[in-house]
Amino acid sequence: MTTVSTGLDDERVGAVLAEIARTAEDNDPDIMRRAYATAADWPQPPTAQQAAELCAQAALPVHPQVGTFLYQLVRSLRPALVVEFGTSFGASTIYAAAALRDNGAGRVIGSELHPGKADRARGHLSRAGLDGYAEIKTGDAREQLADLPGPVDLVLLDGWKELYLPVLKILEPSLRAGSLIVSDNLPMLPAEFTDHVRASGNGYLSQQLPLGDGIEFSLRLQGKGSEEL
Repeated sequence: MTTVSTGLDDERVGAVLAEIARTAEDNDPDIMRRAYATAADWPQPPTAQQAAELCAQAALPVHPQVGTFLYQLVRSLRPALVVEFGTSFGASTIYAAAALRDNGAGRVIGSELHPGKADRARGHLSRAGLDGYAEIKTGDAREQLADLPGPVDLVLLDGWKELYLPVLKILEPSLRAGSLIVSDNLPMLPAEFTDHVRASGNGYLSQQLPLGDGIEFSLRLQGKGSEEL
């Protein structure tokens, strides 16, 4: 029997993902929950910049189950454009870009507000040999993802949870019928976001999947123009 390898078997990819995982293990395991607890005591919700600073030292990689699922989706869907909100150190970008390279085409556009994290993600992509399939935009995702070069086939939401819905609404005009949205960290998702993707009439079919600590997986039923599934 012939052994078939994937981009995830690439030694450079594995080494970078392992390094990011080690960095995450060295982080305070409660860093995100502490960030949310800190913000909860503020008189106003944190701005995007404040949220980025609260998480500046956290690697925050996707769980390997979620990363592998993302790789599988990209291989199957064969998207021209993947978009992610919340690149952090670039683990999720690497999973998507490895699949795009195996497909032979496509691009992932990531967004990261913290410049130091964005630079680190770019370095990780370069060391993994995947920088030709990925672009990391630095700045507020609501601005950076507002003008994209084509229809969006697949979205990963994995940044500050209160921005999931605003970012998704920015992306909605670029979604097509059949676009997929993976929203990570299900237990932390605000009700207004899950209500939006689960409510009938908003153009989605959505369900929870037990990957990592849980994801919301949504199918866009209608897109540009009058097309519908």
